[in-house]
Amino acid sequence: MTRHVLTGIDGSPQSEAAALWAAAEAHRRGCALRLLHAWPWLDAGDENRAQPGDLRPRALDALRAIADRIRHDHPDLPVEAEVISDDPVDGLLCAAKGRELLVLGSRGLGGFAGLLVGSVGLALAASAPIPTVLVRSGQAPAELPASAGAAREVLVGLDGREPAEAVVGFAAAEAELRGCRLRVVHGWDPVPIMPFGGLTPPLLNPAEQQAAEAALISPVLTALRAKHPGLDIVEDLRLGGGAQALLDASTHADLVVIGRRERRHPVGPRLGPVAHAVLHHCGAPVAVVPHA
Repeated sequence: MTRHVLTGIDGSPQSEAAALWAAAEAHRRGCALRLLHAWPWLDAGDENRAQPGDLRPRALDALRAIADRIRHDHPDLPVEAEVISDDPVDGLLCAAKGRELLVLGSRGLGGFAGLLVGSVGLALAASAPIPTVLVRSGQAPAELPASAGAAREVLVGLDGREPAEAVVGFAAAEAELRGCRLRVVHGWDPVPIMPFGGLTPPLLNPAEQQAAEAALISPVLTALRAKHPGLDIVEDLRLGGGAQALLDASTHADLVVIGRRERRHPVGPRLGPVAHAVLHHCGAPVAVVPHA
């Protein structure tokens, strides 16, 4: 079976940026690229029928144009472009099964200007069975020469109390593909001073707290370095919550990697508060990796 990177096209600048980013990623991975436009009421032959206020012609023109551009820029990259009659979320979820990666624009047609991630992107990031990358308009794909590797980074958020091997493993593989550094970011909060029986219990000072947090994530980093001996891995402990730590560290990031638990929520698939904050506020592409 051919390995694919999948991306959704809807005619928006964000989806065009996602397609270009996905093309560079597919080229790095040695995969084919599949461009997909899903429209729930599209019948055979309807792509040439415009209706007042209909966004389909714009999206279909964008699909053809971006496929031609990618074929020109990456002549050796197999590119497939397809239109399906389905809801965008359902269609992309079905198409994502067995693929390497799903890449989406952060906000599509009809999105609210105040939100950096639209409803389709959030729904897929919360439920896709494969790693899902959300790309904002204007984020150019990074084609890094080897000499530039030290200047760029892949960031991954690490929860020392519940480390996810799938998440850090994905981030390490992405850093190796790019020939750049992996920065493992762990945010931690200070222990609050709470009165107890009129007395203040003894507390660790900040230096001792940071040392305790470093000891917490040390086994994960040791295992990661053993699996990726040639990769430059930087440990980055930051005071503050996980989302803020990642946002503060992401200035020069090629990619920010976060995890998403696969267990079901009573109201359906959902993203946690850290994922929501990073997706809405991060300036770099964000990969959401499902894990047990």
